[in-house]
Amino acid sequence: MIVRKYLNFVCGAQSLEELWHGHVQQMAEFGFDRLIYGYTRYKTETSLGDPDDFVILSNHDNSYLDGFLRKGLYFHAPMLRWALENEGAGSWRIAQEMALNGTLGPEARKVHEFNQTLGMTAGYTISFYSTSPRYKGAISLAANSDLTQDAVDALWQEQGDDIVLMNNVAHLKILTLPYTAPNRVLTKRQREVLQWVGDGKTTQDIALLMGLTSATIEKHLRLARESLSVETTAQAVLKAALHNQMYVLDA
Repeated sequence: MIVRKYLNFVCGAQSLEELWHGHVQQMAEFGFDRLIYGYTRYKTETSLGDPDDFVILSNHDNSYLDGFLRKGLYFHAPMLRWALENEGAGSWRIAQEMALNGTLGPEARKVHEFNQTLGMTAGYTISFYSTSPRYKGAISLAANSDLTQDAVDALWQEQGDDIVLMNNVAHLKILTLPYTAPNRVLTKRQREVLQWVGDGKTTQDIALLMGLTSATIEKHLRLARESLSVETTAQAVLKAALHNQMYVLDA
């Protein structure tokens, strides 16, 4: 897929599933067959926030995701640490040289060995530019298992600019599409009452508008707060908005 055709595809993508499927196919054409995209809006100096609030997209198999994501190895991954401190594209040669020089700490070395065992030996990581210190996004592009890092670096010299452009545009598109994290699913009623709150309506106003009792509106708001794991309705409105779950047109 040429760049212009890909950019047109991204602009027209109507869902996260459609966009991600097309992006995986496009990166595979370059020789990157396993991807992990991650994004958080809750980063601090010492934490990336609640993992349940991350936007995570991947086509890795469960054997890798169980160890890297669910068991928390990602937090000590050398290239993730690089992505938190840099922006742009980074060759995995960075981690390889740290391993050879003995400059990886014990936790980072464990992640590096885990990656090597599961064939994550060559690739690139792209760290996206951010307008806020609380926001951070990056994507890991693992090369086909038969490619060396030398071969991947040579490929990047020729096509790296296009690959970075495609990933940046895909990232910007992802930020506009609705995303529902696990255990963060809002019902249509919960979303509707949050939207009315976001418009400045009181519980009594919303009850009249929706033809329900105030007690029922309070119940929907309580369940929305529980679904989003927040304490206040204002926080629920903000989190739903950040995940693009507000003012969504139902199919």
